[in-house]
Amino acid sequence: MFQNILQQAFFHNRILDYLICLSTFIIGIIIIRIFKIIVLYRLKVWSKKTATTIDDFLIRIFETTLVPLLYFGIFYLSVKCLTLNQALSKAINVLGVVLFTIFGIRFLIAIIRYGLETYWIKKEGDTTREKSLKGLLTVIKVVVWGVGITFLLDNLGFKISAVIAGLGIGGVAVALAAQAILGDLFSYFAILFDRPFEVGDFIIVEDSLGTVEHIGIKTTRVRSLGGEQLIFSNTDLTNSRLRNYKRMDKRRVVFKIGVTYQTTTEQLKEIPVIITNIIKGIEDAVFDRAHFASYGDFSLNFEVVYYVMGSDYNKYMNIQQSINLKIKEEFEKRKIEFAYPTQTLFLEKGNC
Repeated sequence: MFQNILQQAFFHNRILDYLICLSTFIIGIIIIRIFKIIVLYRLKVWSKKTATTIDDFLIRIFETTLVPLLYFGIFYLSVKCLTLNQALSKAINVLGVVLFTIFGIRFLIAIIRYGLETYWIKKEGDTTREKSLKGLLTVIKVVVWGVGITFLLDNLGFKISAVIAGLGIGGVAVALAAQAILGDLFSYFAILFDRPFEVGDFIIVEDSLGTVEHIGIKTTRVRSLGGEQLIFSNTDLTNSRLRNYKRMDKRRVVFKIGVTYQTTTEQLKEIPVIITNIIKGIEDAVFDRAHFASYGDFSLNFEVVYYVMGSDYNKYMNIQQSINLKIKEEFEKRKIEFAYPTQTLFLEKGNC
């Protein structure tokens, strides 16, 4: 009698077929769970002991992407034991293609992201690129998802050739209408890969200057010395002559001082020696030259050149302040007077 019950059919399938389907599904789920608990757990423990990160990445991507596909695979194999009507069978096949495409796209994006983070950021030791990476990943995701959806539609039987042709014509129209946006997008890639500046760099663009705060797909934001935020389009920056002070290894400083015409020749000879000794005695300042340069309208002019080791502006100003104070102190000791604009009026007594 039990055999007769198993042979009874419902919806073109015997009860025995339903039991086989259910058993296959349950056994498959149990196998996957055992694999996750035993094998995957041991692999995680092993990966924590290794110095590389690629094994952690592969285990994580396997757990989040491939394991869900295994669950669907068990379900697919189970229902194939049954005789299904055409509509239901097609729906399951479509679901399989959709899931395969979605998880395949996620897998590809995860690999690209890992590659960029590992070999483009960490190997060069540049943490400021992490913010720029978000914009790049956005563009990559749009492209990958676009290709993936096209692949999905093609596999579902849609005639995408006409759609692609229409998108091509529409794309030309959009490109013509959005030339500025596309120009900024390509300029963003130029900034990202050519690296004329990065977040945190102090730059000067024409008459504007400040510190780079954010590099976006269309615009770059700069915080000026006055505190306001300056927003430049990426195209403007790549087309401009830009000075990046953050990458300056040393700063060349030129300054002039003037003394009065009443200064004696011996004092004039002492001034370059005084300035040389002052600059050489200051840390991170490298003396270059000091000369009696010219005769001015109301002063005898000296030109001094030295280098500040580093790009920090506050450091340069502190050194220049120390030099100025020491020069003033030494000149007072030697009775050397600084010049300032004066005029001498000569009166000639005429005949009355």
